[in-house]
Amino acid sequence: MARDTYLKLIGFITAIVLSVGDGLKHDQKSVGETDFPFTTDGQRFPWNKMRLPEIIMPVHYELLLQPNLTLMNFFASVRIEVSVGVDTNSIVMHSKKLEIMKATLALLQEDGSHGSERNLHLLEYPPYEQIALLSDGILHSGKTYLINIDYFGNLSDSYYGFYKSSYKTQSGELRVLASTQFEPTAARMAFPCFDEPVFKAKFTIKIQREPRHITLSNMPIINSFVLPDGLIEDQFDVSVKMSTYLVAFIVADFKWVTKETKRGIKVSVYSVPDKINQTLFALDAAVKLLDFYEEYFAIPYPLPKQDLAAIPDFESMAMENWGLTTYRETALLYSSETSSTSDKLGITKVIAHELAHQWFGNLVTMKWWNDLWLNEGFAKFMEYISVNITFPELQVKEFFLDKFFRAMEVDAFSSSHPVSTPVESPAQIQEMFDEVSYDKGACILNMLMDYLTEDVFKTGTINYLRRYSYANAKNEDLWNSLTNICHSDDADESRLNEPQLCRRNSDLPPGSHWFMEDGLDVKTMMNTWTLQKGFPLVTVTLKGRRVFLHQEYFQKGSNAQDPNSETAGYLWHIPLTYITSHSKTMKRHLMKTKEDVITLSEEISWIKFNVDMNGYYIVHYANDGWDALINLLRRKHTTLSSNDRANLINNAFQLVSVDKLPLNKAFDLTLYLRNENSTMPVFQGMNELVPIYKLMERREMVEVETKMKAYIVDLFKNLIDQQSWGNDGSVSERLLRSWLLLFACVRNYQPCVDRAKEYFRKWKDSNGTLSLSTDVATAIFAVGAQTTEGWDFLFEKYTHSLFSSEKGKIKAALTLSNNTEKLQWLMDQSLEGDTLKTQDLPYIIVLISRNPKGHHLAWEFVEKNWEKLVQKSKYFLNL
Repeated sequence: MARDTYLKLIGFITAIVLSVGDGLKHDQKSVGETDFPFTTDGQRFPWNKMRLPEIIMPVHYELLLQPNLTLMNFFASVRIEVSVGVDTNSIVMHSKKLEIMKATLALLQEDGSHGSERNLHLLEYPPYEQIALLSDGILHSGKTYLINIDYFGNLSDSYYGFYKSSYKTQSGELRVLASTQFEPTAARMAFPCFDEPVFKAKFTIKIQREPRHITLSNMPIINSFVLPDGLIEDQFDVSVKMSTYLVAFIVADFKWVTKETKRGIKVSVYSVPDKINQTLFALDAAVKLLDFYEEYFAIPYPLPKQDLAAIPDFESMAMENWGLTTYRETALLYSSETSSTSDKLGITKVIAHELAHQWFGNLVTMKWWNDLWLNEGFAKFMEYISVNITFPELQVKEFFLDKFFRAMEVDAFSSSHPVSTPVESPAQIQEMFDEVSYDKGACILNMLMDYLTEDVFKTGTINYLRRYSYANAKNEDLWNSLTNICHSDDADESRLNEPQLCRRNSDLPPGSHWFMEDGLDVKTMMNTWTLQKGFPLVTVTLKGRRVFLHQEYFQKGSNAQDPNSETAGYLWHIPLTYITSHSKTMKRHLMKTKEDVITLSEEISWIKFNVDMNGYYIVHYANDGWDALINLLRRKHTTLSSNDRANLINNAFQLVSVDKLPLNKAFDLTLYLRNENSTMPVFQGMNELVPIYKLMERREMVEVETKMKAYIVDLFKNLIDQQSWGNDGSVSERLLRSWLLLFACVRNYQPCVDRAKEYFRKWKDSNGTLSLSTDVATAIFAVGAQTTEGWDFLFEKYTHSLFSSEKGKIKAALTLSNNTEKLQWLMDQSLEGDTLKTQDLPYIIVLISRNPKGHHLAWEFVEKNWEKLVQKSKYFLNL
């Protein structure tokens, strides 16, 4: 599920809610570890653990739904074919906020017929979201049974389960639809089920609807007929074997566009009728990416269709439901008139992410949520692999570096967690959807690919997908698939038999430390990256021809230097790479001990580790190591790649934060930025310097703040002045222009402000019909929003715009106003959820909190409305 950006935005509001909710879950869990708990009516519940027993396995669900979009409820029935592994008289499964009216059981005969039905006694235990169906007789091991359940539910007010959504047409008519979001633990809100990833089954779904609506689900419709009451029943084909969280269905008045892949897979994009002309880019991208994945994985996409649906109300960015991926409108809809280069890149990446899940996550699913990263880390990683090959003009590979920086920013604190970490309750599971699972997961996979080579890594992952298709896997299954690659029948022998890959240490060239003594041991190496939180700091000390290495746990915060902390003994197997002043050919060294030494063939003046930042670690250059690199950047910064330059900027300021490097040294390094014009070093320079400026701004250190702003503007002044206000240039250049001009205008750089004012005046005089450069529209709107008249005009355009991309740019600009009454009104309206959608509430609060006129206002708003925010946050967190 592509949701990392959104999670970053809502984090500061929801972190406390999560911890409170999780505490409640732990209190409830303590009820029954040794004793079976009591139900609400005083009966003993026959199970005492958060996770279900695996003695009964679902085989096939038949689900019939009749949603009422007027009364906002649904009647339904589900018939579940189950296989019994151990004699029992109870069936424990999940159900949440469903009213079960009747439950029966019948023995399924070998010929497909079933015996007489007998009633089951219902027990409910809401703290675990579980029900137990008790039988008067024994369910025998080895037998198959049919469970029939009739039930009733209300469409959820949250963004989880089977929930209601709405939108307004261009004429102002309010229309209602119903959609689903089941990951991670919300299928139980739509139908009683075994709602854990390991309980894979097939699904047959039937939905009854009004003629004005259509229905969608994972599989195509195979039959539709009119019922006596005038409703239409759509019957969907039987699904492949899959986990409950991947089931999806929609009832709406959507329109759609359709194309086919090279192999005849039907791809369709759905949206509300007024926005159907914004679906064509997504359709072309989805077809192209689906073709790519089939070829890359050498495993055919197993369904006859792939639908992509833009949902008006959607909590995260997107969801990978098998055959019916769902998206926020901003993550799927594209208009050449209003969407920027950044929008186009973002939409392409999100589609690539969700389609990668059709293999990583859907075909092969983690056994439990502790290994969520096997789904999300791979999907995030494959975003960049797929888009880099299918859309080379988007230059996506250049921006992968940002994943390292984002992940490390979170992973550097003691509050982080290992990539693979134990979780039990729904609240704990929800916490796993963060930068560690997504971004760090992708980063360590990238590091591993660099270590193994791309061909070897690809072959190993294909082996993994083939071996665990339609099944579940855990951490070590992936490592074993990659470790045993040299013995694979599918291996490309000419590639895999290269000496450095598959021979033992005795066959390697003298002095090589790149591979383990006993051969390629991926599991041992990667366990140090997935079972330990954080990442290493490698200190490099150059003495003559010898390079002394020391690794330690990098941590920010009060416990960073505590020798008694749990992290004190952390040790990583680090695949180091380096170049030197005498050789730009990359060298490798696998560091497995706390101290190590590399002996060079000659003395050098400088050394740079972590080439292109393919490794997930930070480097400190002791003695005069930093001085040598700073001098190199001043003399000829292009000696190092743009990634290496961005890496040095990041590492320097990270080291300042833990008192390993003086601040003035990091500032000395940034002086070279006056001559920099590559996107990632400029981005990273701004990302390090602007927070320092904003800290001074918040503390009202006016004199220092003014000097700091002048310093930043001076560094980038020449580059800012060179920017055009059009849509010309490469993707990288256009993104750089967008960020530079927004920065300059918001910081009141007068040439930028004057130009933006002129563009805004002309746009306003045209009543918003003048075409603006999509890449600089946010900067223009931000300047326009500084007057009451301009702000009101922007908001009026926001309310009537059909373009999600345009609305997003206007919304961001509105939060940059200096008018505190306007900022307060925005938050109030977001909380109300009418003029501004509830899904945008965290986004609005966070953006206003970053505004120097709004950060106190945002805090007071959160403080005053805490109880309401907790309720709203439950929509996002499903506590």
